[in-house]
Amino acid sequence: MKICIISDLHYKYSKANAEDLENSAIVLDFLDSIIGKYDLLILAGDIFDLWFDWNFTIIKQYFPLLVKLYEISQASCRIVHISGNHDFWFGNFLPDYINVELVDETFLLEADGKKILVCHGDTHTVNDMRYQLFRRIIRFPFTKKVFSLLHPDLALGLGSKLSRSSRARKDPPPIRKKKNRGLHDYARAQIRSGKADYVIMGHSHFPELIPMEGGSYANCGDWISHHSFVEIDSGDIRLINYNIRKGDTA
Repeated sequence: MKICIISDLHYKYSKANAEDLENSAIVLDFLDSIIGKYDLLILAGDIFDLWFDWNFTIIKQYFPLLVKLYEISQASCRIVHISGNHDFWFGNFLPDYINVELVDETFLLEADGKKILVCHGDTHTVNDMRYQLFRRIIRFPFTKKVFSLLHPDLALGLGSKLSRSSRARKDPPPIRKKKNRGLHDYARAQIRSGKADYVIMGHSHFPELIPMEGGSYANCGDWISHHSFVEIDSGDIRLINYNIRKGDTA
């Protein structure tokens, strides 16, 4: 079985600068290159900079990305989306129109003799109480209901400000290291307990592949700075960087 795992595209819907446009082009080029290549594509959260399903409205700026996902699905590839901290207010659009399976927290599968656990990772950071509190509030059904009552232009304008604030917040290296330690500790615990051979996450925007006793931890990185993803092919795991200039991976 051949599996591709990507996270943290942060595909934008609001006003994009030159760097955002370049990153979007790289994402679309990559997705085009994998049509028919994989059996399973796992979207490990923060694919969209914000998502919301209204009854009769979708965000038009996402159309190119949605087309690519549809084409991948039509090429006999199963697609699973795991909620991130930017994209979790899903309804029926992705399952019914793009054939994407939605998973809220953790996706588990066994392939080629390997137990694989994939999640976004935002619930496993440490020293991040402010975010964990915000996460609880923003996921209340009441919060979603209030957002749904707003006109999409107003709602998405508000969402853009929150998203921009989240992405712009930069932690000093010692704090970032502490937060990432939570991801490592969670992965190590899952592997030691026998629940997984491979644990793959995103969220940190820092690509890494770390052998651990009994398995491996991988972080997909992001498509803002690194353009990286995780591939599992016949049970072997790799961390890969996509190079649009060469049209290949390295």
